Amino acid sequence: MKIEILSPSKSLFEGEVTSVTVPGKDGSMGFLNNHAPLITVLKAGDVKLKTESGEEKSFAVKGGVVEVQNNKVIILAD
Repeated sequence: MKIEILSPSKSLFEGEVTSVTVPGKDGSMGFLNNHAPLITVLKAGDVKLKTESGEEKSFAVKGGVVEVQNNKVIILAD
């Protein structure tokens, strides 16, 4: 699945991943391929992802919004 993590000043990450975990307002949420469409608010915490090569990456966010649709995740982070 493709992911884009964007902040107001720059693109933090863009690429193909196998899984994404975000700090949702109501708790941690994970996404894999073929996840149902979703838009939700993020709270402060870490966005964690696993690349197709198995590398794990983490990005600290202060909040934001995540959209999941058609095997694409877009995170607009504060």
